[in-house]
Amino acid sequence: MNPSQSSYLKTPYDSVRTLWAILVGFLIIWFYMLGARTLVPTDEGRYAEMAREMVATGDWITQRLNGIKYFEKPPLQNWMNALTFSLFGLGDWQARLWTGLCGLIGILAASYTAYKIYGRRVAISTALILGSSFYWAAMGHINTLDMGLSGMMTLALCGLLLAQRDGASDKEQRNGMLLCWAGMALATMSKGLIGFVLPGAVLVLYTIWTRDLGLWLRLHMGKGLLLFFAITVPWFILVWQANPEHPQFFFIHEHFQRFTSTVHKRGGAWYYFFPLLIIGIVPWLGLLLQSLLASLRKEQSQFQAKKMLTIWAVFIFFFFSVSGSKLPSYILPIFPALAILIACQLEKISVMSLRLNAGLLTLIGVASLVFTPKIAGIAKAPYELPFYETMIPWAYAAATIALVGGLVGILFAKRHKDVAVLAMAIGGYLGGQVVFIGHDQWGKYSAGIYHLPAIQAELKADTPIFAVARYEQSLPFYLRRTTILVENPDEMQFGVGIQPELWIPKRADFIIKWRAMHAKGEKAVAFLNPTVYKAMQDEAVPMKLIGEDPKRIIVAIP
Repeated sequence: MNPSQSSYLKTPYDSVRTLWAILVGFLIIWFYMLGARTLVPTDEGRYAEMAREMVATGDWITQRLNGIKYFEKPPLQNWMNALTFSLFGLGDWQARLWTGLCGLIGILAASYTAYKIYGRRVAISTALILGSSFYWAAMGHINTLDMGLSGMMTLALCGLLLAQRDGASDKEQRNGMLLCWAGMALATMSKGLIGFVLPGAVLVLYTIWTRDLGLWLRLHMGKGLLLFFAITVPWFILVWQANPEHPQFFFIHEHFQRFTSTVHKRGGAWYYFFPLLIIGIVPWLGLLLQSLLASLRKEQSQFQAKKMLTIWAVFIFFFFSVSGSKLPSYILPIFPALAILIACQLEKISVMSLRLNAGLLTLIGVASLVFTPKIAGIAKAPYELPFYETMIPWAYAAATIALVGGLVGILFAKRHKDVAVLAMAIGGYLGGQVVFIGHDQWGKYSAGIYHLPAIQAELKADTPIFAVARYEQSLPFYLRRTTILVENPDEMQFGVGIQPELWIPKRADFIIKWRAMHAKGEKAVAFLNPTVYKAMQDEAVPMKLIGEDPKRIIVAIP
């Protein structure tokens, strides 16, 4: 037996104690980070506030933002957040708990599926890869819909793979397909029709590629459709009965027009997602391309799981690349599929390839160390400089962690491959979380948290807050109250169109109301953008300045 063979007899993968220690450490950090940062606008503040209003009003059918009907998305995440608030109270970690759980669901489902198809080692690597991939670990700690969607779509993908794999019993096939149908239904309740359109398109493309028409006879479509409709239909009927205007806005505006046009002003070039994929798959970037290419080879089985995973990743990436609406988190559902493919490739990877991947992580660490001193130069105003400066120590720490992970990976790639893989996973995971902590001071600034004491000092139970040409997405949640929109309806344009009594379309009317309240000695607070504040000063509107930064001006009636 040569030295290289003997070195693989005892690895971290073979030590139950080591694996448990890694899992416990991972979960402690994962759950701690759910409450380690302020809820940053726009998404985090929006969805926390919508769930807060759901609890406050007791209406779990008609969703509202700022007290105004808001029909852009289905309610699953707001339901889960509202349930969490009801159980544990209002707070940052409570607002992210469902997102964090969905991230863990995705890791568990992908790892278990890899175990059933490819064995124990691939399952462990899948969990390490997905859990440490920058995008997955990051989005698991952001209160937005895309991780909820991705977690549920991962259930759909994994249910299909488990059901269709060679050797699955009749019971496993049935249960796997029911999991797939339930995953699609929950994904639909998370973010709309893409919850079943995308998996359905993947299935069609797989059939065309492999010519496995018999797959359609193994989908348990009768039971599956009953389960799918049982999960999705009740809410759609109830919300339609309560709001007849809902179907047209939800199905036409929010789906057809969002994909085929730039109506939401979220367009981007065809290559928009390529840099995000490169960043998001770190620390496994060096293995991405070869894992995708290796997946094209025919497997020694009837069901070609790797081809299914490849179609899933490539098609979803392409789908959003050609869409007229693009946001960075849209490609998140592809990462579980990529994690399984990379984990499979790790089992037969060359030392050179492993060192190349570790070398890229090392290079990222070195580049980050070089760039870190320049972070303060990003500030656009003197007020912002301290927030950027506070990032610098954390950026140094994250870069150092990545650098060490990469160097250990290079050092152990030949004799202790599993140690090298583990070092890169730990370096990528810890480095990403440290970056998040360093960003929190900027997040507080973006959310307006530093102004909370001054605002709260002006508020009584009946004090109105006006949002003039600027809607604050996070402050309403922290203040536990809604605002009255003035002049700019922001993303609530549809809602104020059917509830015009809930806002003030013209600034002149707001100023009249403000002056009248001043004359009566009443209290009020207003969020303004700097341009509006200057214009109101020129009109000699009575105002007391209580908060100011480059993003916002906050005034009260003197």
